Amino acid sequence: MHLHADLPLRRRPSPPPHPIPPLACVRVCAQPEKLGTADLVEEVECGKGRVVKVTGIVNKGRTTSVLLRGSNKLVMEESERSLHDALCVIRCLVNKRFLITGGASPETEVFYQLSTWAKSLLGMESYCVKAFAEALEVVPYTLAENAGLNPIQMVTELRNRHARGERTAGINVKKGAISDMAADNVLQPLLVTTSALTLATETVRMILKIDDIVPTR
Repeated sequence: MHLHADLPLRRRPSPPPHPIPPLACVRVCAQPEKLGTADLVEEVECGKGRVVKVTGIVNKGRTTSVLLRGSNKLVMEESERSLHDALCVIRCLVNKRFLITGGASPETEVFYQLSTWAKSLLGMESYCVKAFAEALEVVPYTLAENAGLNPIQMVTELRNRHARGERTAGINVKKGAISDMAADNVLQPLLVTTSALTLATETVRMILKIDDIVPTR
């Protein structure tokens, strides 16, 4: 046999010493309580595709499948973000099971309490507490601006309502006015507000330390 110089020469693997036996079918014996039951399993059309639909499950367990549909990619991404936000709210409630009123009422109440406390301080401490309090007014201002309301009018009225002792007064986006958030059942997890304030404070402290404005202690 003559081999050409340009042809690669490969070695053929030798056969195994013992023949491989054919695969045998193994009977799986499962306990009845380990198996699930359903009344109907069918394949249905969903838009341009097909999905398997299982109905009539006796023991559904604690898992849930959510099917999102949309006319285009933009709608699907917005639906996914909305679902993710809802799951994050549930996670916050599981981690810390406390609810507070929404509509920027917590931030406004903290602003009022810190402003009152800043008047009793002197020097740089009074200035820092007052600046921290004024920074919290960004939340109701932004909420009113995004809702298409007059932010200056809303924040001024909201500040006066809290000064009169209405701690749960907030911006009602649907009514376009200031109302009692507890009576309107506008609630949010406590962990959302505390986490936002904590992260914002840590960010400002980090920036101030980088610029050598505040000495590191």
